[in-house]
Amino acid sequence: MEKREYSQQFKNYIMINVIAMLGISCCILADTFFISKGLGADGVAALNLAIPIFSLINASGLMLGMGGATKYSIYNAQNEKELSKKIFTNTIYIAATVSVVFILLGLLFSNNISYLLGANAEVFDMTNIYLKVALLFAPAFIMNHIFMCFIRNDGNPKLAMTASLIGNFSNIFLDWLFIFPFGMGMFGAIFATGLAPVISILFMLSQTIKSSKKIEFEVVNPQRSMIRNVFTLGFPSFVVEISSGIVIVIFNILILNISGNVGVAAYGIIANLSLVVIAVFTGIAQGMQPITSKAYGEGKIHISKYIFKKAVIISGIAALGIYIVVFLFADSIASVFNNENNQVLQGIATNGLRLYFIGILFAGINIVMSMFCTSIEKIIPAHVITLLRGIIVIVPSAIILSKLLGLNGVWIAFPTTEIIVLVIGICMYKKIIAKNKNLS
Repeated sequence: MEKREYSQQFKNYIMINVIAMLGISCCILADTFFISKGLGADGVAALNLAIPIFSLINASGLMLGMGGATKYSIYNAQNEKELSKKIFTNTIYIAATVSVVFILLGLLFSNNISYLLGANAEVFDMTNIYLKVALLFAPAFIMNHIFMCFIRNDGNPKLAMTASLIGNFSNIFLDWLFIFPFGMGMFGAIFATGLAPVISILFMLSQTIKSSKKIEFEVVNPQRSMIRNVFTLGFPSFVVEISSGIVIVIFNILILNISGNVGVAAYGIIANLSLVVIAVFTGIAQGMQPITSKAYGEGKIHISKYIFKKAVIISGIAALGIYIVVFLFADSIASVFNNENNQVLQGIATNGLRLYFIGILFAGINIVMSMFCTSIEKIIPAHVITLLRGIIVIVPSAIILSKLLGLNGVWIAFPTTEIIVLVIGICMYKKIIAKNKNLS
């Protein structure tokens, strides 16, 4: 009966979180679609060059949101209400500091960042405006992640999901409105994306004001131990998100040297679709986290392991289904974003989709495994998994394989990395089980 109860909660959380994460990732996919229609291949290339900064902003928000909310769940399970208030307050303090840094980067250094990311004369202006506006909207993106994570972990996942969907459907409509009827170009695309979290936050605040159940902010001095907890528990989520940005930077540089701007545009299609697919697995992992953290806080470690196994199975089934669809319909998927009917772009994107997306068969399990370790405060294995797949393995894999196999080598670097990390992750998981017999 106990397992059945937790299993039902898990199903509810997964459904809600997958929908919410898909909504967030569809911001960028909507930008890709409308920019491809309104600005062509150069617009998609500029967007893809700017995306790493967007990933950095979202990674910061997820790190603070997941780190703070994970500890919040554990405190609540232990009936430590005062500590749960303080962890929320300290998370807001960190968010304010990080937001100021991003705003200063946008005001003072967007030109320099655009050059560093590889923008040439053809796409510099579009890349720069996307970066500048995204950085100025950073506080909204960060606070949106924090509110959604805490509200979800406070037992109201439907509100978090609804807020995400409202914000992101607004983004899709505003993308169309600003790019086509208003003719605002790249500025319109990122302005629409920046308004999405603002709308989402306003909705969450309006609903929590009406509710008797509120996350309380208590004015306290910043506490080093709590700030350390937020960063430590949130770091795996940060790496999961930022890794996509790092990979995009490295891949852009490699692809520019092999295929030029057309290749980068093709990769833009692949990378942004990948962000949507990864959002499915992130949603599954985030749906698992409140349940496993709560069970862990209550001392029911066997329940945490049971929910983890269910999450792995669901991730594997979802990955297989998604890859079959991508493999069979890769040409049609690529054509949706190829408004100019560029045959070179079409060929590169179709082949890339089929090779690159092999990696999702393993990535989902890696993401879930990392989140499980975080949720039961096994921080080192969580960090190892995320660092390996985010930076340590994939960067050298991409460089080496691109030299050996050209563009195909770039595409297979992702699946190669995820397979290696999965093997290492399984070994670490077995060691955790062996050292903690009560996990069995």
